[in-house]
Amino acid sequence: MVSETYVECLVARKSTFAMRFLKTLLIMLTVCFVLIACVGFIPAFLVAIVTGVGAYFAYMNADLEYEYLYLDKEISIDKVMAKSKRKRIVTYDVQRMEILAPVKSYHLDAFRNREMKSVDYSSRTDEDKKYMMVYEGNLKVFWEPSLEMVKAIQTIAPRKVFTD
Repeated sequence: MVSETYVECLVARKSTFAMRFLKTLLIMLTVCFVLIACVGFIPAFLVAIVTGVGAYFAYMNADLEYEYLYLDKEISIDKVMAKSKRKRIVTYDVQRMEILAPVKSYHLDAFRNREMKSVDYSSRTDEDKKYMMVYEGNLKVFWEPSLEMVKAIQTIAPRKVFTD
């Protein structure tokens, strides 16, 4: 009998002020250059195309969500851009994880001052829900799994997962 546990969680990332400002600025510049091109200044149309493409990418990256999937000893993290485009970012094997605990947990004290690469797949809003996972001793992963997901991971690796 094969026992597979499947848990998914969706977290919306808070957009930064700089990204919202850039998106608005590029949209306004695109509209201005299109109007200038309509008056008869054709090179402004090329600038409008460039700023329009920039506005599209700023729009896609300003509205981000992360989807965490736990399935059969693997944690997958997908990036959902503007609720329309999905991209798999990374997959982590639970067996290669060193520790998973809330960011404020004393269990992470040994890892806080270590020089490691870190990645943040959290909403950037609620520190109380944020967890840190140390993966293979050289990567800190910040994310916000649901309690159900943490419990599912804890059944596989009980000595590596803490909820305090």
